[in-house]
Amino acid sequence: LSAGEVLKNLNKFYKRKEIQRLGAENGLDARLFHQAFISFRKYIMESSSVSADLHIILNDICCGAGNVCLLGHVDDLFPFFLRHAKQIFPMLDCMDDLRKISDLRLPPNWYPDARAIQRKIIFHAGPTNSGKTYHAIQRFLSAKSGIYCGPLKLLAHEIFQKSNDANVPCDLVTGEERVYANEDARQAPHIACTIEMCSTNTPYEVAVIDEIQMIRDPARGWAWTRALLGLCAEEIHVCGEAAAIDLVTELMYTTGEEVEVRNYKRLTPLTVLDYALESLDNLRPGDCIVCFSKNDIYSVSRQIEARGLECAVIYGSLPPGTKLEQAKKFNDPDDPCKILVATDAIGMGLNLCIKRIIFNSIVKPTINEKGEKEIDSITTSQALQIAGRAGRYGSSFKQGEVTTMHRDDLMQLKEILSEPVRPVKAAGLHPTPEQIEMFAYHLPDATLSNLIDIFVSLSQVDGLYFVCNIDDFKFLADMIQHIPLNLRSRYVFCTAPLNRKEPFVCTMLLKFARQFSRNEPLTFDWLCRHTKWPLAAPKNIKELVHLEAVHDVFDLYLWLSYRFMDMFPDAVLVRDIQKKLDDIIQVGVCNITKLIRASQSAAAPGTAEVVSEDFPLSRTKRGTGAVSDRRGIKSPEALSVAVEVPGERRAKNLKAFRSAARQEDLKSHGRGSLANRLLREGLLTQEMLRQLESEWQDQHRNGRYGLGSKRDDQNSSKETGKKKK
Repeated sequence: LSAGEVLKNLNKFYKRKEIQRLGAENGLDARLFHQAFISFRKYIMESSSVSADLHIILNDICCGAGNVCLLGHVDDLFPFFLRHAKQIFPMLDCMDDLRKISDLRLPPNWYPDARAIQRKIIFHAGPTNSGKTYHAIQRFLSAKSGIYCGPLKLLAHEIFQKSNDANVPCDLVTGEERVYANEDARQAPHIACTIEMCSTNTPYEVAVIDEIQMIRDPARGWAWTRALLGLCAEEIHVCGEAAAIDLVTELMYTTGEEVEVRNYKRLTPLTVLDYALESLDNLRPGDCIVCFSKNDIYSVSRQIEARGLECAVIYGSLPPGTKLEQAKKFNDPDDPCKILVATDAIGMGLNLCIKRIIFNSIVKPTINEKGEKEIDSITTSQALQIAGRAGRYGSSFKQGEVTTMHRDDLMQLKEILSEPVRPVKAAGLHPTPEQIEMFAYHLPDATLSNLIDIFVSLSQVDGLYFVCNIDDFKFLADMIQHIPLNLRSRYVFCTAPLNRKEPFVCTMLLKFARQFSRNEPLTFDWLCRHTKWPLAAPKNIKELVHLEAVHDVFDLYLWLSYRFMDMFPDAVLVRDIQKKLDDIIQVGVCNITKLIRASQSAAAPGTAEVVSEDFPLSRTKRGTGAVSDRRGIKSPEALSVAVEVPGERRAKNLKAFRSAARQEDLKSHGRGSLANRLLREGLLTQEMLRQLESEWQDQHRNGRYGLGSKRDDQNSSKETGKKKK
């Protein structure tokens, strides 16, 4: 047979609409159909021999081409194509079963215990500092039994403390911790928990679901959906933004339950000032500067202390104990610390006496539903959540104020705050272990990552729901794929709460899984050996960041200890050293400006730990372009950046910025502090950095662009002038 003739007929087969329709009927969507055809074509074109029946069909098609009475038609290839497709996509043989398993259109039916009772749903709607959660908690405390479900360990711990202080025995349940109110470890009638840990089988009189607007969260939204639909309580008190009222009402309509809405207004006034701060010299006691990157936290805090002021520091990766200590330090009227520098971590979970919120920037890097990093202005919801922390009811400040660090951000902040909050449109869902196990039964040779991919591609949801982003799950599934684990254990390891951008934590999870697979218990001594415990107080920022990572590893051990008690047997000992580590981290954070100075003085060119002093208050202006994360999903788009130089003089335009940045950063061929900042923020990858360095060196040698070429041009013109003279 002529290879050219065979290829031509195969391509004709691929383009036929009838064949594509037949493929769809057999479970091959456009993507799978294309992949199956590429494989089928490669099999035919590259095989030394094909089966006799397929050879006969190909011969008939090729020989009959052009004849009036055709011996064969390209459509005759379809049975052979489908047979080949089923070999590379085994799920095609059980597609109907898989579609039934991944049908997510009726989530209320997953919770028969909740559907067996008629629940009363009460929505407490209002902004930050309106008392909405307070009223729900009062009902929780007066009930015979109750459960509080919050987004953070700090919030669960606060309700746990309040309940027991009010002589209402209450247990604390988080992923890493169980604290019983009763000394005999008997379960109390009240429970305060992180929302992922709530039980949908235990009956309660009252349940409180806090921050309900997080039901739209791309990663964690499923936990709020599960709690709202599945909690078995006579009364469900839902607290959050009014933007979620319509969605909650629609979801409850599908369960046959009515929603009573109680609206609340802010208890203290909040004023948006008509002027920006502009200089740190204008700070006052009770001020909180909100930054959206650790580097800005480091930089701003150092500048504040250079002015002889003390400041507290709070950011997301700090342990809860350290956050509470820093909040206590800031709130204490007798403590000289009167300024707070924080990320948006202050938006939830901490009671702070703030007079004025100052946005250092109004842009924030976020991860969209596709897992891509984007740089854009903060949303109205985020701005209100953060700004609302000023002037808390019951604090020493009866009125809150909000402004920006930079004058040209203030108008935009006012616009953001004046816009209505976008309504919450859909609730998150996540495949359950049981659903994945049923998939594995049908597809025994598929990896867990592939099972998840197939599940998501086949899943059907109605307009009220969406499937949550499972990139973190898949990342861990791929990372431990080579380790022999049963499916249920593998699933548990992949749902571990872990920041995949922390290499040390990822490495330790890998070691945990490997040791677990050998059926060797992970003892206290084993953990100390692999984390090099005991650890000293940090001498620079890099060491502080490592201590935070070790704290996360201890959290990971504790989380796994509640799921595999026999394999992680030393939870009590690990909790003890975690408290000691928390104290060490607190010392580091209290001396954070010393650590920054040590980092900068010790860093050789190309290894700077933090932002250079010459760029203290970096910020990125409004932009909507997606930028690449570590996987390089999208290439960076142009971003306009304004940088503040010494003495807080602002760079007026891009040319001035390039000049300053080039003098500081390109001295070390693009590897200075600016490069490190861009790497940490995900705007630049190591590969891109190497390529830029190479291009800069080539172009600098050739004198083709930048300051170097200008300098060369000026030098050459001077030389020419001398010769003329």
